[in-house]
Amino acid sequence: MSKIRNAYTVGQLNAYIKNMFTQDYLLQSVLVKGEVSNCKYHTSGHLYFTLKDPKGTINCVMFAGNRKGLSFRMQDGQQVVVGGAVDVYERDGKYQLYAKQIVLDGAGQLYERFEQLKRELEEMGMFAKEYKRPIPKYAKTIGVVTARTGAAVRDVIQIAKRRNPYVRIFLYPAIVQGEEAVPSIVNGIHALEQLGVDVMIVGRGGGSIEDLWAFNEREVAEAVFQCSVPIISAVGHETDTTIIDFVSDLRAPTPSAAAELAVWDVREFQQKLSGLEMQLNGNVNRLLSLKRERLLRMEKQLKLMSPAAKIRGYRQYQAQLRERLGAGMNGILALKRHALELYVEKMKGLSPLEKLSSGYSYVENAEGKNIRSVEQVQEGENLRVRFQDGSVNVKVLEKIVE
Repeated sequence: MSKIRNAYTVGQLNAYIKNMFTQDYLLQSVLVKGEVSNCKYHTSGHLYFTLKDPKGTINCVMFAGNRKGLSFRMQDGQQVVVGGAVDVYERDGKYQLYAKQIVLDGAGQLYERFEQLKRELEEMGMFAKEYKRPIPKYAKTIGVVTARTGAAVRDVIQIAKRRNPYVRIFLYPAIVQGEEAVPSIVNGIHALEQLGVDVMIVGRGGGSIEDLWAFNEREVAEAVFQCSVPIISAVGHETDTTIIDFVSDLRAPTPSAAAELAVWDVREFQQKLSGLEMQLNGNVNRLLSLKRERLLRMEKQLKLMSPAAKIRGYRQYQAQLRERLGAGMNGILALKRHALELYVEKMKGLSPLEKLSSGYSYVENAEGKNIRSVEQVQEGENLRVRFQDGSVNVKVLEKIVE
């Protein structure tokens, strides 16, 4: 057997085929219709099923993240149109359709029209956030464009009256399905706009895409966009999406939710008002208490500042000064007396008499000059020697120098 060259692994081949599918633009956005079989809802939230017709089958999967656009429950035997991309699952080497949108057959063309109009209006800027007007928080008048009868109008009226019995509701009984629905809805928007309501709810109850189609028409979308009154769209159920949901100032998942968004809850306001009243009373009581305390302090200060109180204060201060003055003088006298005693003792130490009393004598010549050295006297000179108790006159007989 000859040697085989350039052999690919299974994984390489599957990756190559996957790349071919990825590069094919048609396979990345395709609509396929057929009958549903082997439909399974996985616990992970993913949806697995097979799409078939008399000539073939294809495996399909819709991941949990894309199921929010699924407005009905899939069942075997249903005829559906699936929009998504065809790709290869490399591990098994099988291709399958990865679904992003699923609608019941018969709505496929309407869905294409929906996507086309959505793209056109988005390119025109009608979905831009800068055109969205805020919904007034305390609306007094609510305009409602919907059918005269049905759950939608009943829910709106019931919830609005429960939240605020003082709000005024103006209903324009529009035709919301069929050939006459578009002009009826447009006329209702214009009529309530001229009436001058604070906010407007435009919508209806749930239904198929055909039943809701009037809210996907360009004329209705333009009327909503051009209306000077803020509009809340409320068409169908939470999973239903229409063109006016993108054009309106605010989308509500249901008519009931729209009523809650449009009508402020007067009970909540009353509770808030009661809270503010309690807060105000508390602040007033605290202020009165502070003022009362201040008044008492001022009363005490006034008593202290009276003439009699001042005289008493001055007398007390005078007495304190007298005591301080006497204490100061006594202190000074004590210090002076002590200094005088020191001087006396010092003078005693320097007094000649004190020296003489200690056994010393004082010698002076005839002129009274103190003799302190033998060199100051001459033999035969008369001197006077003073003692403590008297003096004697002496004559120098001999001078002895030591």
